[in-house]
Amino acid sequence: MPLVSYITKTLFEEIRASINNNEEQDRSFWRPVLPWGGVFTIRAGRKAVSCIPLCVEIQLKNTCTIDGFLMILYVILRDNRGFHRELAVFLGKQFIERFLYLMDSCDYTTVKMLWIWNRMSKRQYRSEIHQTALEIDLFGNEHQNFTENLENLMSTMQQSLCTNWSCPTRFQNITKTTINISPPHELPHRDPIQSAVDEFFSPKLLLCTEKGCDGLREFSHRVFCHGPPPFVILNMQQWRSEDLSYVPYHLVLCQYLLEGATLFNKEEHHYSAAFQIDGCWMHYDGLRSDNLILLHRPPELLLLSSLVYVRASQK
Repeated sequence: MPLVSYITKTLFEEIRASINNNEEQDRSFWRPVLPWGGVFTIRAGRKAVSCIPLCVEIQLKNTCTIDGFLMILYVILRDNRGFHRELAVFLGKQFIERFLYLMDSCDYTTVKMLWIWNRMSKRQYRSEIHQTALEIDLFGNEHQNFTENLENLMSTMQQSLCTNWSCPTRFQNITKTTINISPPHELPHRDPIQSAVDEFFSPKLLLCTEKGCDGLREFSHRVFCHGPPPFVILNMQQWRSEDLSYVPYHLVLCQYLLEGATLFNKEEHHYSAAFQIDGCWMHYDGLRSDNLILLHRPPELLLLSSLVYVRASQK
């Protein structure tokens, strides 16, 4: 049954309006968006004598491992309505509709519970019972908690063939569900990130790693299993700040444009996010009281955890 919404203006429209009506002295959004943590209450029935409803609390901790990506996912969906049907194939139509409705209703804790219950497995978070409350701790890695739970959205396939006819695994079909790129061994003169993406997708000839095989293994061009997805997330965890002097706004990969990024503070083990709306950059940090701020200029993306690119054909 479709959700009936009485929301006159979406959260995205409010954020966009705040950008257009921004005053220099106040660059923060007027209310918190996706605050860190959260408390979710479940009615568990009634006591037999007093008929008082029993409530069970679910307390969320360390939600920054999903918060930034949820914020960027919301912006992508609201800014690219043509993506709804495509993403519904992987995440489910009901999930997409519910997610957008809850975000626009500012029901942020339920948004997080929707992701935890629908997309995450129990082994990806810790849960403990404290008196009448259940505590769910999402401390960990955002790529494990979010990126790896996007089903086969970004799945790629690459075939390889060994030149040695006696190789026990002469033909291989290699599938990956995420895009984890490594810095080039020698930084090229041109954009290192684009070079790393090219290396991930390009054909190559390498020594076969099968035990006892001395052949060469030829790798084909890597392709998306389900066609170019609406957006791609590049896992940048292996990159150092000194390797990130330049971040490309345009990715020569089926024509993708930079939409946002997630940032990682190693000292605090805390994730935040930055994203664009109408060419203006905003920074989101769920721990701040004013957690959504319009930036004067594009952020310095030196503490990257990921880069998020949106397929340009829909922009």
